[in-house]
Order: sequence, then C-alpha cells, then structure tokens
Amino acid sequence: MVKPLGNEKCARIDATGYARLGAYAFTLLELLVVIAVIAILAALLLPVLSRVKVKVKTENVRMEMGQIATAINEYQSAFNRFPVSAEIANSVAALEEDYTYGGTFYGATGKVTVAGPGAYLKDNHELMAVLLDLEYYGNGQPTINHGHVKNPQRTKYLSPHLAMDTNSAGVGPDGAYRDPWGLPYMITLDLNLDGTARDIFYRSPAISQDPGNPNQGLNGLVRKTDAQGNPTYEANVPVLVWSPGPDKHINTDIKANLGENKDNILSWKR
Repeated sequence: MVKPLGNEKCARIDATGYARLGAYAFTLLELLVVIAVIAILAALLLPVLSRVKVKVKTENVRMEMGQIATAINEYQSAFNRFPVSAEIANSVAALEEDYTYGGTFYGATGKVTVAGPGAYLKDNHELMAVLLDLEYYGNGQPTINHGHVKNPQRTKYLSPHLAMDTNSAGVGPDGAYRDPWGLPYMITLDLNLDGTARDIFYRSPAISQDPGNPNQGLNGLVRKTDAQGNPTYEANVPVLVWSPGPDKHINTDIKANLGENKDNILSWKR
C-alpha cells in the first residue's frame, strides 16, 4: 500500500520505494533568479557574438578586396591599360599621379570626401561598370562602358552581390561596390605606371610616416617623393583597396595605426 508523504502533493512513493516528483510550482523568487541568470548570460554572450560578427564581415571584406585587385590586374593584363575613364586619365596625367576612387566618409568632425587627386572625384562606380561589363547602371543611367567600349571582349571580371539600394553591401543600383558597412571600397590604381600605388589618403606623412623612422611608412608603405618633390608613402603593388572598417570612420589628422584609422582594413597591410 502506497502512502502519501505527509500532506504534501509534490511527491509520492511508488511500489519500488522511490520518491517521484509530482506537480510543483516555481515561486516568484525562483523565477526572478532564473531571469537574472539568463540576463547575465546574455550580457556575457552578446559582446562575444558581436565580435564574431565583425570578424566574419572583416574576413569577407578581405576576400572581396582580393577579388577586386585580381579583377583589375586581369583587365590590365588583357588590354594593357587600366579600366578608367578618359576624364580620370586626363585629370592625373599632368600631375604624374595615381588615382584613388573614393567616397564620402565619417571624419573626426563630420563627413569628409576622399578621392582624387584632381577635380574629377568619383567613387568606384565607373571602375565597376568596366569590370562587370555594364552598359547601364541599375538606376538606368548609361556607364562609361556604353557600347562595351571599355570592355570589348565583354568579360565579367567580378561576380559581386547585387544590392537593392545604395546603403547595403555589394554593387548598388548606382554601380558603386560597397563594403558590409555600406561604404564604397577605396581603390587606387598605378596610373603613373611607376610600379607602385599612391593612395590619396595614405600617401600623407601625417598619416603614414613612422614616428620612429621617417624613412619608413606604417602598414608596409615605402617613402618616396612625388612630382613636386614632396615626401609621400606608397605600396609596392599597382592596385590598393581598403575599407574604413566597422567604425566607418577615418581621421586625416592622426596616424594610420591610431584612433579611427586603426580598424581600417587594407589590402596591402603586412
């Protein structure tokens, strides 16, 4: 015969002699403890998940930057020229300069436009039109490759994600190729054909000169002089690609390895 344990209904003893749990209700205090534990675990896990997400995006950026550089080099090898418009070529020819496709970014005190040199300032949409063999952008505007004049072999050198707007990752309807944080990739081409690329942002001694050695540049850049005899910093490759990174900021007044510039993602960084 099985007898109940006192007057309690939360347990019983069966024929084997073992106590088994019956109906049991959590007290308010127990529920609060459980909620507190969940909140603590969430607070601990969210920063970890955020870091993992940034790391995944960063690796994706590195992959896309490598693909862009490879596509440009393949085009240059096929046509013995870079995929640029006559306007860009003419704007830097007299300056004996390279050219950087840039954009408008968040600076230390507001938005700042970085591109050039020269007066013809563009993001990378013209470049993408040639590499993707686009005659028209997604918004219906004709490209510099209309009639396949810049890409007569009609070769698609890239296969990027196509974005539905101009704030998302991928190539937007305006033709610009943006990073996972919605900013256009900065792309510099060796248009003066000296075997090195001089980025419009990283060329500055204020940004790239190593404080411990003026003859050495940060992030693997080398010191040279431009056509006017001014010190400048360049990379020993014909194509540079970079992104402002997850903070979406750059700063023209501090070194490349500090502050807003520290998380910039660079195709040439050692």
